[in-house]
Amino acid sequence: MDWQTPEDTVPSAFITEANARSVIGKPPASGAWREGDPAGDRQFASVGPMTLERGGELPSVRVAYETAGTLNADRSNAILVVHALTGDSHVVGSPGPGHPTGGWWNGIVGPGKAIDTDRWFVVAPNMLGGCQGTTGPASLAPDGVEWGPRFPFLTIRDQVSAQLALTDLLGIDRWAAVIGGSMGGMQSLEWAVSHPDRLERVAVLAAPARSNADQIALNSVQLEAVRMDPSFAEGRYYDAAEGDGPHRGLALARRMALLNYRSPDELNDRFERSWQSGVSPLGGGGRYAVESYLDFHGNKFTRRFDANSYLTLVEAMSSHDVGRGRGGTVAALSRVTARALVVGIDSDRLFPIADQMHVAAHIPGNIDGAEPHIIRSQFGHDGFLIEDRAVGAQLARLLST
Repeated sequence: MDWQTPEDTVPSAFITEANARSVIGKPPASGAWREGDPAGDRQFASVGPMTLERGGELPSVRVAYETAGTLNADRSNAILVVHALTGDSHVVGSPGPGHPTGGWWNGIVGPGKAIDTDRWFVVAPNMLGGCQGTTGPASLAPDGVEWGPRFPFLTIRDQVSAQLALTDLLGIDRWAAVIGGSMGGMQSLEWAVSHPDRLERVAVLAAPARSNADQIALNSVQLEAVRMDPSFAEGRYYDAAEGDGPHRGLALARRMALLNYRSPDELNDRFERSWQSGVSPLGGGGRYAVESYLDFHGNKFTRRFDANSYLTLVEAMSSHDVGRGRGGTVAALSRVTARALVVGIDSDRLFPIADQMHVAAHIPGNIDGAEPHIIRSQFGHDGFLIEDRAVGAQLARLLST
């Protein structure tokens, strides 16, 4: 795997010497996109102030987004694609200035593909609280200093509200579809519950109706890994020199997360008990290959993400509950009027298929009745990013309805 390939979108692989050399050098204090960096394919929209669900306020919000395809005259062919926790607006395209990695759904979005940009106009925003151009902790606050730990608490509903403001600014009355996986699936489901009149179809891929205790627990240890890094400095690290930021804690959190995203079968089949080199890990100071795989991707991650943003987004994931204040998840899901596709991955240990079974059973417009469509994959949760053919076929089916 090379530097410019998003690690979530490909099978696990042994780390080569060339891979290791690509991350030699000290990581920046923050891997966030910053003012003055190349915009790449990003466009920017100022959507005004926001009052947040839990009482916080943002005096001004900017959303970074990318588009593919052409909006038709009556604006009826627009699809909103929302990314997962560590994704961004670069859903399709090549790596280049402003985009350290290629598009995370290059196999799904494009001319002649499942989301056919010869037919559909795709809008992909960076979520609120993210670190790739949309307002987040690494953005400058009104006082000219990064928000950092002062950034307010966000929920999934707040992120959808920012997307709704972008929708209005773009003059789109009704999305032909809102599509998302993982954290993006939480947002697509929240769209369907909160704003049923603003979308015709919804795709919920590998996501639950609410984050449960097990998922919150997995999130909590990642948060603590970041906060325990002395260089985190309570979130005030933006002026730190290269190598002096909270990269160790952030890399550890990423390594923890990767274990949730991949299946035991994939890791066992790929790596077995292989050594990374000829030096024995049995007391000889060597390493197992799977350890090097996790280390490399933790290190790589710190060069494109921000620690405060990671905390903000993980906490937003833990907040997810479409039933909060709505009489529970069953009552909330009954509000959905969109034609719905619910997809689960059979090897997903982060959001197991029981989560998608609950969603599918209670959405009135599910195109598969009371059942989710289950994709068989060895890749675990990340299957929704890797299994282009299987996922694409289901999205095409939804879009044909």
